[in-house]
Amino acid sequence: MELKPPQTKQGYRKEIVFTGSEAAGAGDSHLCCAEQPFHGIRNPDLKAKFYFVQALTLVRVPLIFVFLAVSVFAHQPLSDLWFAVAFGAMILSAITDLFDGYCARRFKVSSRLGSYADPMTDKVFYLTAFPTLVYLAGLVGQDAHARLLLVLAILFLLRDQWVSFLRSIGALHNMDAKANWSGKARTIISFPTICAIYYFLQAPSDWFLQIPGMLVYTLEAVSLAINFISVVVYTQRFWPALKAELVPPSEGPPA
Repeated sequence: MELKPPQTKQGYRKEIVFTGSEAAGAGDSHLCCAEQPFHGIRNPDLKAKFYFVQALTLVRVPLIFVFLAVSVFAHQPLSDLWFAVAFGAMILSAITDLFDGYCARRFKVSSRLGSYADPMTDKVFYLTAFPTLVYLAGLVGQDAHARLLLVLAILFLLRDQWVSFLRSIGALHNMDAKANWSGKARTIISFPTICAIYYFLQAPSDWFLQIPGMLVYTLEAVSLAINFISVVVYTQRFWPALKAELVPPSEGPPA
């Protein structure tokens, strides 16, 4: 996609905006063209859909903070009520990431706010969830598992920073920054994996449903694999721009 300067037409401007999910940052966004009016949306139904989509994106932050507060400050082991509150907040936070981008495209209400808020809230989710899981694994005596989760957290966050760097380099060469299959697969796998890890660590022992440890470790291994694949795929995609930036600048004419 070729990026062009904004053009105006009858009170509207053509914009290049990010939409969709990153999880991770969560969340990978993609570029799309959308006409945005200068003076806001006048259609009441469209305006309601617009604010609904923005709320889906932004509510992820308070939900994950509810999870954090209960996990860290509530008495351990958690009661059924407190566990349900924390786990429910985490599930809802993950679900909003899967549906905000879809709803934005479905309702045709993509916005610049959403383009920046979605990857930001994804990073808040990862930055909050992973350290909390490391803390909880150590709290319940799973020291080896805590070390594994620490490595998983570092690799996930490094991947996000690397992809952001590559997209910045690609923007210098007008390269399309839309998400690819590896980013979407990472989001689809990582959010349920994080929820499963928390359930495994904190679910009351008398609950009927208990997640086997082998299933959790398998999900973590798959998440690590898709995270690595995503790094490779994005690096290959933006390699021409990165390679171009590695060329030394040409020397000016001799004085």
